[in-house]
Amino acid sequence: MKFAVIGGTGLIGSQVVRNLNAAGYEALPHSKSTGVDVISGEGLDGAVAGADVVVNLTNSPTFDEASPDFFRTSMDNLLAAARQAGAGHFVVLSIVGVDKVPELDYYRAKVLQEDILAAGPVPYSIVRATQFMEFMDAVLSWTADGDTVRLPATPIQPIAAADVAEAVTQVAVGAPLNGIRNVAGPEVFTLDELGRMTLSARGDGRTVVTDPTAGMFAAVQGDALTDRGAHLASTRYADWLS
Repeated sequence: MKFAVIGGTGLIGSQVVRNLNAAGYEALPHSKSTGVDVISGEGLDGAVAGADVVVNLTNSPTFDEASPDFFRTSMDNLLAAARQAGAGHFVVLSIVGVDKVPELDYYRAKVLQEDILAAGPVPYSIVRATQFMEFMDAVLSWTADGDTVRLPATPIQPIAAADVAEAVTQVAVGAPLNGIRNVAGPEVFTLDELGRMTLSARGDGRTVVTDPTAGMFAAVQGDALTDRGAHLASTRYADWLS
């Protein structure tokens, strides 16, 4: 089997490519740095030529109101190229609970991406993952002010990027789901609790203040970003921190 991994040089994509090649498949990474532009379409036909499976791990450069246009254009271009190439499986990575947070522009954009894929001409699979452990530093930076970091008590079920990549790999080598597989980390924390754990483990003396209005995740209601019934990965947050 031959795999075209679009966004194949990023955090998840590079690991998916490595996993697939280690398992004896032929997987090629494609991104802007390799001459493939999912918005203009430059290089797309060549990237997916001969591919049995297209794995799309590209992401919008912004999380704001511009993100729907990115996903609409990129998916239209990618699906047209995949259909022309005769690919039999198209895989995208999305977010657990993405359809439960319409207040966020980026989440609505990811739902649009899923809808375009499901209505498209190629058999498909959607892997929805919970929040990446690797993103915690970025989350802390969003609401940091001097010696204080403000975070809401939003329930989060963090998953290691390596476990996400393994889940995407497993789905990509299987038959199309024509549906969704949820994957998540093994533990649920509140975001403010995760912040305190992270700062403590790194010897960072800043204080986490619980603030229900702070940052992007303040818009999340209840436990929308968790799924205890998902396929659970094994990496625990404390072990990842260490």
